[in-house]
Amino acid sequence: MNSSGKEKAETLLRLIGVGDQVEALEKKETDLYSDRQAVGRIADQKKKYAREQVFYPDAPREPVSPSELIRRQQEILARNGENQRKRNALQQMQAQSEELDRKIAGMEEQLADMKAERKRMASDIEDARKSAEELQDESTAELEADLANIEEINRKVRANLDKDKAEEDARYYERQYNELTGQITEVRERKNALLDQAELPLPGLSVNDRELVYNGQRWDNMSGADQLKVSTAIVRKLNPKCGFVLMDKLEQMDPSTLEEFGEWLTKEGLQVIATRVSTGDECSVIISDGYIEGQAHPVMEEKKTAWKAGEF
Repeated sequence: MNSSGKEKAETLLRLIGVGDQVEALEKKETDLYSDRQAVGRIADQKKKYAREQVFYPDAPREPVSPSELIRRQQEILARNGENQRKRNALQQMQAQSEELDRKIAGMEEQLADMKAERKRMASDIEDARKSAEELQDESTAELEADLANIEEINRKVRANLDKDKAEEDARYYERQYNELTGQITEVRERKNALLDQAELPLPGLSVNDRELVYNGQRWDNMSGADQLKVSTAIVRKLNPKCGFVLMDKLEQMDPSTLEEFGEWLTKEGLQVIATRVSTGDECSVIISDGYIEGQAHPVMEEKKTAWKAGEF
C-alpha cells in the first residue's frame, strides 16, 4: 500500500500478463499525443499567420507582366501612327489642290484638263476628309497607369498568394492533427479492450496511465476502505493459495463497510488478521495501554477465540 501508484499498476499488469502490451500501447499513445500536440501548435500558428495576411480582392490571381502591357501600348501607338499618316496625306492633298489652283490661273490652255483633274482630286479629298473625321485615337492612359502601378499590383498579388499558401498550410496541419487524434483514440480503445479481456482480481479495478483505478477513482482519491480492498485483492492474486492477510488501519472502515468487506472476504475464502482503533464488538482482542483488556498481569496471555471466515 505504501508503493507508488506506478508500482501498484505495474504489479497488477504483470499479474494479469498484459504489462508489456499495455506499456507498448501507452508509449505509442504518448508519442502520438506529443506528435499531435506539435502538429496542433503548427496548425494554430499557420491559421494565425493566414489570418494576419493582407488580402486584396481586386488584385488579379497572377502577377501582371510588364511586357504584355508594353506590347498593347505599342499596338495602340502603331494604330495612332497610321492615323497620323492619313492626316499627313490629307494635308499633302490639300497642298496639291492649292498648287493646281495656282496653275489654273497661269495655264488657261490646260484649264479643261486641270479642271477635270481638280474634280477628281476634290472627290478624293472629300473621301479622305470623311475618313479622317471618323478616326478616333485610342488612349494609352490606362496602360500607362498600369505600368506605373505594376509593382503595387504585383505586391498585392504576392500578398494574396502568401495568404492562400498560409491557409493551405493551416488546413494541412489541421488534417494531420485530426488523423493523430484518431490514432490516439484507436490506441486507447485497444488498450481498454486488452484490459477488459484480462482476468482482473477485482470487479471495477483497472489501470489507466500506469495508475490503479477502482470504480473510476485513482488510488489517491479512493477511500481508505477501497484501498484496503484493492490491496487485499492484489495480494490474493499474487498468491492464490494464500489463506489469510495481515492488515493495519482497519478503522478506516465504518461498521457497514466493515461488514461488506467481511462478506467479500468470506466469498473469496480469505481470513484477515487486522488492527483497528476501536472498542466495538467487532474486535476479537482489545488492547488498551499496551495490555489485553480483562487481564491484570502486564504480560499478555494468549486469548483463545473461535475464528470464522470474515470475522475480525
